[in-house]
Amino acid sequence: MALSPVPAPGRPTGPPIGHAPGRPAGRQPGAAAGIGAAPPRAARPAELPSVHNALLCVALPALAVCAEHGQLTGEGPEGVYTAGRRLLSRCVLRVAGREPVALQGRMAAADRAVFLGAVRVPGDMGPDPGLAVERTRSADGTERITLRSAVARPLRLPLEIALGSDLADLGAVASGRPGPELTASVHGTGLRWTGGGGRSVTVTADPPPMDALAAAGVLRWEAELAPGGTFTVRLRVHDGSPGRPTGAPGGAGRPGGHVLAEALAEGDDTRPGELLRASVEDLRALLQRDPAHPADVHLAAGVPWRCGPVTAEALWAARMALPLGTRLAVTTLRALGRTQLSGGGAESGRILGPLRDAGPHLPPRCTGIEATLACPVVLAEARRWGLPAADLEELLPVAERCLDWLRRTAGASGLVPDPGPAGPWRAETQAHAHRAALLGADLLDACGRPGGDALRDAAETLRERFRREFWLDDRAGGRPAVARGPDGRTWSQLGGWAAHLLDTGLLGGGRLAHGLLDRTETEQVARLLGTPALDSGWGLRSLGAKEPGHNPFGHRAGAVRVHETAVAVAGLAALGHEKEAASLLRGLLDAAEAFTYRLPEMYAGEQRTAGGRPVPHPAACRPAAVAAAGAVHALLALAGIRPDAPGRSVTTHPLRSAPLGAIRFSGLVVAGEPFAVRVGRLGLGMVEEAAEGLQLGV
Repeated sequence: MALSPVPAPGRPTGPPIGHAPGRPAGRQPGAAAGIGAAPPRAARPAELPSVHNALLCVALPALAVCAEHGQLTGEGPEGVYTAGRRLLSRCVLRVAGREPVALQGRMAAADRAVFLGAVRVPGDMGPDPGLAVERTRSADGTERITLRSAVARPLRLPLEIALGSDLADLGAVASGRPGPELTASVHGTGLRWTGGGGRSVTVTADPPPMDALAAAGVLRWEAELAPGGTFTVRLRVHDGSPGRPTGAPGGAGRPGGHVLAEALAEGDDTRPGELLRASVEDLRALLQRDPAHPADVHLAAGVPWRCGPVTAEALWAARMALPLGTRLAVTTLRALGRTQLSGGGAESGRILGPLRDAGPHLPPRCTGIEATLACPVVLAEARRWGLPAADLEELLPVAERCLDWLRRTAGASGLVPDPGPAGPWRAETQAHAHRAALLGADLLDACGRPGGDALRDAAETLRERFRREFWLDDRAGGRPAVARGPDGRTWSQLGGWAAHLLDTGLLGGGRLAHGLLDRTETEQVARLLGTPALDSGWGLRSLGAKEPGHNPFGHRAGAVRVHETAVAVAGLAALGHEKEAASLLRGLLDAAEAFTYRLPEMYAGEQRTAGGRPVPHPAACRPAAVAAAGAVHALLALAGIRPDAPGRSVTTHPLRSAPLGAIRFSGLVVAGEPFAVRVGRLGLGMVEEAAEGLQLGV
């Protein structure tokens, strides 16, 4: 499913979505001479239409983009889509020849929106409307329209729905070139449109309309309402495409329930509960099948622009969602493992991925390298959360090939270049590589596989060189460099990327893998992350406000990226820097409230002011996988859960300051069984539900 043929900031540029800037379709970065070379100038990206004021109903592969008034007028990206094609562009309701006055439009769930309007019926003398119009629209285009009378006399009113379809690709819609509406034909109890390539879509109605005007695309009824009565019409859209990746609702009782658990939060502050509920709903809504392997599902990066093949972001989101179960991590790792390069070459074991713009100061970075370093981390941590033995056995070779690539690539230098042998060496990439080596060594030892000692040696070499060559001393206590070139040049711009230096990893017995920095350097980075230059009040800026090239809307130059903020919150909390962690968490929670708990992947890094509101990035997806999973990750930092399912233990390390008061998390999954933990107002944790036989510790 590819919903995003129009590039956006921070995504691969040029017409072929999923490919690197300046590279022909089908060419992956890292192929022979291509990697590391300066790409040709890419075409200027087209402007994406804004959808941040729209209501997006998501249940991939289905998507509905609705204005708050509820009518689908065909303007801009409005419509009902499946697999990136607009099935319905127009759905305009009229009662007694008039459109209802729009009163309210709101999301009722991740996949469903509700609209309320009113109509003054003939004979009304005052301003009070006699008829309420309620519409409920789902992501797949299913709609229920109910007229509710408050008039003391019987009513007989004409009701008509004008429908239209262009069967346009979302890319064409986003570019403003969707093409003309197709001509409808009467089909059964509704209308059908047929386009090129034999594609067709049908809308059926219940009850059947009294009249169908194919040329105008209009269905008509005579609605009879007794005093206080109702009249309901149901519309269904059919195109013959596959449905939801999870089939019928199951598991925890909602779609996606067997993949992601129904986690809940409750406490003194009600907002964490709202954010957790909405985030789990959005993650479930973003689940989609691997087209070639329908049994496997993964997260789309975001709606509406980034629903293509599985990406590194899907893997990071699966890692942050491990408290909801390990199934998503398994299927995501399996899908990415199929893209691993094979053979005996230097690139063997690396996962394929396009280049992505890295902001104003550095060349593009390779998402395939990012995914290669993330794979063993996700597998190792999934094992700690309770990954079944059969899944571990299947996926261990994927992680081993990634770790073999890491050892070869780091080599004698100890550092991993990105995107190619010519560098540069990025601090964020070294943090990922160091974590992969430590957790990979732990994983190999636990599984009785060789190579653990070599990985630990590589991690130590990397750490020593990083501290020697990446730490820049200054009068303020120093800072890490964002990157270093083979020629010794350093890039010193400070931004949210530094959060990855504090990201920890789970080892046996609930221990944390130490990072690249020593204690003094870690404290300095924690202090820097808490300064107003980086903490905007809504979250962590991707580039500090005082750095050259800062732009509040720059995706890598100053915008708040939810993923980085969540990583910072969790890392700071785990390392004992509660003040900075609590400040970022409060800012993220306040931003979530302003966005009605559906966080975009990034928003403007403007300094927070009294009465101000966060502003979404114009090209940001909402919902987005890393934003929804990042919210889960940041909230659970309050409890500090560290499981070791193979060792049959779990410990909690809650924030002692209890920045949000008392809070209880339930519906989590540890060792394959439900898990619940409570943190009191004094910062004391208590496990309330856990798998039988787990040794509990606080």
